[in-house]
Amino acid sequence: MKKILTIAGSDCSGGAGIQADLKTISAHNLYGMSVITAITAQNTIGVSQILDVPTDMISAQIDAIFEDIRPDAVKIGMLSNINIIKIVVDKLKQYNATNIVVDPVMISTSGSKLLSDDAINMVISELIPLGMLITPNKLEAEVLCGFSVQNDEDMIKSANKILSLGAKNVLIKGGHIGELANDLLVTDNNSIWFKADRIKNPNTHGTGCTLSSAIACNLGKDLSLMDSVNNAKMYITKAIEYKLDLGSGQGPLWHNV
Repeated sequence: MKKILTIAGSDCSGGAGIQADLKTISAHNLYGMSVITAITAQNTIGVSQILDVPTDMISAQIDAIFEDIRPDAVKIGMLSNINIIKIVVDKLKQYNATNIVVDPVMISTSGSKLLSDDAINMVISELIPLGMLITPNKLEAEVLCGFSVQNDEDMIKSANKILSLGAKNVLIKGGHIGELANDLLVTDNNSIWFKADRIKNPNTHGTGCTLSSAIACNLGKDLSLMDSVNNAKMYITKAIEYKLDLGSGQGPLWHNV
């Protein structure tokens, strides 16, 4: 049995964060574990409150997992301040964690920055080099590369810029770029497009969490990075195509596809 660890915030409405990650892991028939970094009060309309988990408790959660059931892959999501980023990075280095997928949660759906400049700098200097793969969306890529990302050419340029920051591999998610939903994987020596038509469905809450978790699941199964991204892309497409319709805002996906 392959084991997947998610380190992220909790979404009480079940559409994103830890809850979406664990649903995704279960849908891949793998064993899911979690380290909760923040508790959020949120639903399909938005986030109303965030409570950070103390760093000593985050540290203890990571210790408890690695000292007993070592994960085969790790997905990192919401890390909301410098101290949390530092403890997660230090602990994963301590345990020599592998197959780390970093979903850099830095920008809200409305476009607001969720991290201070100091915290963003630590994401760049400490967290990005730790991951096997980083999976920024349009807004996050723009923060990391420092310029606007509007088309395929911009996606290539931004991915290469993020590689220059120390990332091993970069997946630029194109769900908010252009008329299609094409994602771009860039490594040191290759660029691969994963193409898909845009699905007419406004309910896409938790897509970033779900995709990064699905990639971690496939890496945990010892698949190549390219196959892991391709399988995850097909999975997220089906989860959106199901067109689950819950809540009065941007609703969640159906993970059990």
